[in-house]
Amino acid sequence: MADNILDRFDMEGLGEKIFHSDKKLKVGIIGTGWIAEAHIKEYQKMEDVEVVALADLVPGKAEAFKERYDVKGARCYLSDMEMLDNEKLDAVSVCTYNAQHAPCTIHALEHGVNVLLEKPFTVTLDEAIEVMKAEKKSGKILTIGFQPRMSANMQMIKKIVDSGELGQVYYLQAGGGRRHGIPTPYGTTFIEKETGGVGALGDIGSYSLDMLLNAVGYPKPLTVSGYTSDFFGKDPNYYGNHPEYAEKFGVDDFAAAFVRLEGGIILDFRISWAMHMDTCGDALILGTKGGLRIPSTECWNGEFDKPLTIYKSIGGQPTQYQVPLLPRTDMFYLKVRSFLDAIKEGGKASVPSSQIVYNQAIIDGIAKSAALGKEVEIEIPEV
Repeated sequence: MADNILDRFDMEGLGEKIFHSDKKLKVGIIGTGWIAEAHIKEYQKMEDVEVVALADLVPGKAEAFKERYDVKGARCYLSDMEMLDNEKLDAVSVCTYNAQHAPCTIHALEHGVNVLLEKPFTVTLDEAIEVMKAEKKSGKILTIGFQPRMSANMQMIKKIVDSGELGQVYYLQAGGGRRHGIPTPYGTTFIEKETGGVGALGDIGSYSLDMLLNAVGYPKPLTVSGYTSDFFGKDPNYYGNHPEYAEKFGVDDFAAAFVRLEGGIILDFRISWAMHMDTCGDALILGTKGGLRIPSTECWNGEFDKPLTIYKSIGGQPTQYQVPLLPRTDMFYLKVRSFLDAIKEGGKASVPSSQIVYNQAIIDGIAKSAALGKEVEIEIPEV
């Protein structure tokens, strides 16, 4: 019975799509921290790409990155504007800390350069709108860096919803979260208000939101009642050899919310960098004809290790069956590759701002609601 149902899901088109061309694209990287390492490794696998410029505001950091990854011939700059003014680029990866996502992306778009922007989109909804205005005016491609979109298993979630197997979706439950995972191995840029802007909510919460919202077609958020806390981040005992980090902590380490979406869908959201629990739970998608359980992970930023499970009533009897895991895909490579192929082929962004602005609106709404201590309406300006 389960096999017959599984046959209804179109599994074609879930694997890697790799395109080749003789034209070399000239690429720059803005921000040479740890996430830039993932970008350069993928760019260096591609024969049609030449990384020609690196920018970082910390003196010597871009030069050290260039040497470490043997980026031959790349020129180094101390600002994105200096790089953009002196280079003729086809594309940039924006790999800065969160608070610089908006200005660096706007600068690149204003210079006529296509942008692969790491998540989260921005810190605030207002910033996201300004980026989208620059995108619209430039006519260039802006894609947001959610590599799980490239996973065959993550794509299967949307396939199941689109197949109608679950019926009308009415409830989404986010889950996952880290028990002990405030990101400080690379310093404090993630946890300081001036650089990170938001904490777990935007860092890994944006992944959880994208997984669920993309599955149901990214409905517009209407209202949100949100909560955030920082109990662990502000505790000097959490950090071991770096108790001073507690004084710098200015973001959230836990967030939860109840979000109303268009189409009568409710989103029950929670995410954590630190808590006394192994997980906030599995992610759930409930529909009128069936339910889908997505096995918990720490941050939903990649694959999951257990099969999806569908719950149904067949012949009046409750039943459940698993959707076999599909082969793993090289998600980060495909994230970068899909961006470059869209540039070369005149295509569209694989993760467009028109969707992720709703993701950002929820993050922004949760932060505002938590600060006010009450439910807020979400208003998204037209671009």
